[in-house]
Amino acid sequence: MNAGTQIAGTQNTAPLRIGLLGASRIAELALIKPATATGDRLVAVAARSPERARAFAEKFGVERVVADYGALLADPEVEVVYNPLANALHGPWNLAAVSAGKHVLSEKPFASNATEAAQVAEAARAAGVTVLEGFHYWFHPGFGRVKQLVADGTLGEVRHIEAVLEMPRPGADDPRWRLDLAGGAGMDLGCYAIHVQRSFAQWAGGAPRVVSAFADEHDGAPGVDDRLDVELEFPGGATGYARASMVEREYRFTVRVIGSRGSVYVHNLLRPDLDDRLTLRTPAGTTSEHVSHKSTYTYQLEAFAAHLRTGAPLGLGVDDAVANMVLLDDVYRAAGFSPRPTYQA
Repeated sequence: MNAGTQIAGTQNTAPLRIGLLGASRIAELALIKPATATGDRLVAVAARSPERARAFAEKFGVERVVADYGALLADPEVEVVYNPLANALHGPWNLAAVSAGKHVLSEKPFASNATEAAQVAEAARAAGVTVLEGFHYWFHPGFGRVKQLVADGTLGEVRHIEAVLEMPRPGADDPRWRLDLAGGAGMDLGCYAIHVQRSFAQWAGGAPRVVSAFADEHDGAPGVDDRLDVELEFPGGATGYARASMVEREYRFTVRVIGSRGSVYVHNLLRPDLDDRLTLRTPAGTTSEHVSHKSTYTYQLEAFAAHLRTGAPLGLGVDDAVANMVLLDDVYRAAGFSPRPTYQA
């Protein structure tokens, strides 16, 4: 029986037993704080530097440190592996975790490219384990409210979808500027923007296709984009615009959906804990809604636990992850760049 599988006729409410690959900066926001809120256990951590792993475990209350990534995957007490490694290491270590019979919560992107993503998906299906790509915004009721406004006809027919994700420039030595580590604005932020577009496919006649794309190459990093703009088209005639940039002065994570009867604007897609406003414009006027300041990551972990413990549907699966990477690869080709290469150790 796979780790964490529920026995028929029982209600398993035990905390998830999570092992962390790496002592990453994103882990505090994406996993540590949510696990503290949900009561799930941080069983073990492994990092390239044992000293860093020990400091991380002490700071965040991880129960123990193990020797390396392989030891973490072999640990019988670990049932869920959290993978926040560099982009290029998502695919290989997701595959390794699946092979060890573990469920996986993987930071996005799911893999370096669509081919690798398909390999992970096939392995997960064969092993009967769950691998969730961390599009945490999707689980927040704010985004659920946007989909409701589209589904119930409040906005009318979908005409245009805009997703803009921008951030200040990372340091020159950041792995997101390395092609061999699957870096680039498209991989770091564009995967979100593309995923948002795809989330409305059922109300726009089907999945979007790339019409055109333009990217700026980062100075000193051949093949790595620091800014990416994409025009998309849906089968039903709606258009889409996706923008990702890692060279801006401020953070901006916004979404706008425009319909024939109105529009809705999401002020902060990724951090509604900082700003949970939705602005709705219809012929009846303009209103502002506050949905929930609870972290998107906490909603994500709650949904993941409910799926593993009770079989509750996630709504996102490995097929979705593969489809997102297929479209992202298409975006890179349209912009005159190559899809990110599979990691070579």
